[in-house]
Formats: sequence, structure tokens, C-alpha cells
Amino acid sequence: MDHLHTLNSKGVEVMACGTCLDYYHLKDKLAVGTVTNMYSILEWLNASGKVITL
Repeated sequence: MDHLHTLNSKGVEVMACGTCLDYYHLKDKLAVGTVTNMYSILEWLNASGKVITL
């Protein structure tokens, strides 16, 4: 979690799928980033020049 906080503080956008968070009952535990949907996440990934996956 510390690594995600560090990346986020340096301007890296951290996004989580709201449907996935609901399915795993984790929406209320999200500590870093924003809740969005997979359509928006895929649009953002396709438009990005650099993508880091973990």
C-alpha cells in the first residue's frame, strides 16, 4: 500500500473498477485512487503513452 501512496503522491493516477470492488466487498476499503468503471479504465489505458501494470 505504501508504494501505491507514493506513486499517487507523485502524480500517478490509480484507478479501481467499481464493479470489481463491489463484487469483492472492498469499496469501503479503498485507500488509494478513485473508483471508476472498466470502460473508462480501458479508454485511459489505450490513450496513454506509458502504462505500468502490477
